[in-house]
Amino acid sequence: MPFRSSFDCLWCGTAYVARGTDEIEGWAQLCPDCVAKAGENGFLRFRLRDAITERGRAAVPAGVGATTADVGDDELVAYYEARAPEYDDWYLRRGRYERGPIHDAAWNAELDAAGRWLDGLPISGQIVELAAGTGWWSPLLAAKGELSIYDAAEAPLDRARDRLLAHGLRAHIHTRDAWAEPDRQVDALFAGFWLSHVERDRLGAFLALARRWLRDGGTFAFIDSLPDAQSGAADHEPPAADRSIRKLDDGREFEIVKVYYSPAELEAALLEAGFASVEVTSTGRFFLLGRATAQARNSF
Repeated sequence: MPFRSSFDCLWCGTAYVARGTDEIEGWAQLCPDCVAKAGENGFLRFRLRDAITERGRAAVPAGVGATTADVGDDELVAYYEARAPEYDDWYLRRGRYERGPIHDAAWNAELDAAGRWLDGLPISGQIVELAAGTGWWSPLLAAKGELSIYDAAEAPLDRARDRLLAHGLRAHIHTRDAWAEPDRQVDALFAGFWLSHVERDRLGAFLALARRWLRDGGTFAFIDSLPDAQSGAADHEPPAADRSIRKLDDGREFEIVKVYYSPAELEAALLEAGFASVEVTSTGRFFLLGRATAQARNSF
């Protein structure tokens, strides 16, 4: 169904005018109240899923910017599409991700520290979350400003939407590749566990794209992985040569890019890409925490 800027809601009949093509309501032709009820109603959920797909297709015109197919990341998207039902087991240390009480206690403490770090960042206004996955961090961001969450895989976004609804929060939800060229400038950009999926020879290009997302003075923040043997599933082989073989509960295997950058590497690359006030730290064993400020363009 095409985008409509003004319409009568298909479910309740309420007249509504969308502010622009970024609003999912115009694609779904549902009012905000009915969009918020999508988790409870099969028709509304179907309309919302279809609308997300249509908006994602329209987000990047043909031939503009990089797409998943252009950069050969189909395996990564297929993996996260298939992994969506079990992804949160990683965060919650369930099933194959249980590593014993000592390691799991350390994990939980550091995951909590990462969340408190993100919650404490002074960001507001328009916020974009790239490669949002199942939306583990999205409620923290949605509470700070007007959030748009993007992911190239649709299945994880269904779970992100449910998570936001459970917290009584809203966000603009797009199916959109992390490499797609920005369509506007925003106040803050966040990426959780995405930089480690960017190959070393493409890191500069991605950070330059991150800079283009931001207004001068905007904040880029990220959380990512440290190479701890107890981080992944018990049946995963150790990563090698910036690649990792990932197995799902049903036995399927995928080979994906997994790069464990050092804080020094990321700090240098961020400075080169036009960021200042760069700070990359860690929680100890499991997570990298990074933040940087977009410099005014005439200063670099």
